[in-house]
Amino acid sequence: MPHNDEPPVSLRIFGKQSRFLREQRGMTRRELAALVPYSESLIAMVERGERPPKPGYVDAVDAALDAGGVLRVLIPDVAEKHHPAWAEEYVNLQAKALALHSYSTHFLHGLLQTQEYAQAVFRSVRPSMTDEEIAKSVQARLATQKLFTRTPACRMTFVLEESTLLRKIGGREVWRGELMNLLAISELHNVQLQVILLSRQTHAGVDGPMTLLETPDHQTIGYISGQQGSYFLTEPDDVSVLSHRYGTLRAQALDAESSRVLIQRMLGGEEET
Repeated sequence: MPHNDEPPVSLRIFGKQSRFLREQRGMTRRELAALVPYSESLIAMVERGERPPKPGYVDAVDAALDAGGVLRVLIPDVAEKHHPAWAEEYVNLQAKALALHSYSTHFLHGLLQTQEYAQAVFRSVRPSMTDEEIAKSVQARLATQKLFTRTPACRMTFVLEESTLLRKIGGREVWRGELMNLLAISELHNVQLQVILLSRQTHAGVDGPMTLLETPDHQTIGYISGQQGSYFLTEPDDVSVLSHRYGTLRAQALDAESSRVLIQRMLGGEEET
């Protein structure tokens, strides 16, 4: 089911409540913005439920509207978390997964990213994120990597486009650190990492990246991410298509040992230049 059709219910309720209180006091968004350290555009996004408010925002607006704590009491339900609201369900499912299978096209899956690489990825996002938002996002991304050492172990496979290894996101040193991180991860007993060469003439991944998660009750769920949102596929027919496609991608990719050799050659070739 899509996760980008409309904002979460909790954010919509909070937005309507805060807008009602503002309008009840005959105050415009611009007038409210003059009383709090937040922009008129941010106030509009929060009131539409499009942006989770920070606790400081809720405190400031509650006080400016003389709401007597009516908004402040909702902080645990609506305040901005480490992950965007639409990503919370995926993060929770990933943490509990018995198995995870991921195909990456433009950049490496979050589980594979070093801190420096993750920072570079978030700095590439447009519209730009603030330093505080980047720091929180990186912290949250690194926290998900506990999955590698969780007991019981999660079985993981990653199929990477060769372009994700060639693209020096963050610069040469960040790139080298990332490749060394991939070599270390590939040695884990519960992980298999494979690379699809750019020279492939037939390719099952033309529809883009995807992830397959096996839940604790042995159900497989597909996860597709895109420009403006992401969604799950749970219907057996849809999941079957993704599973077949992913199996074909693994067959078209280099095996795990050859993929390690390729990464080692990339590092060695860089040292020679």
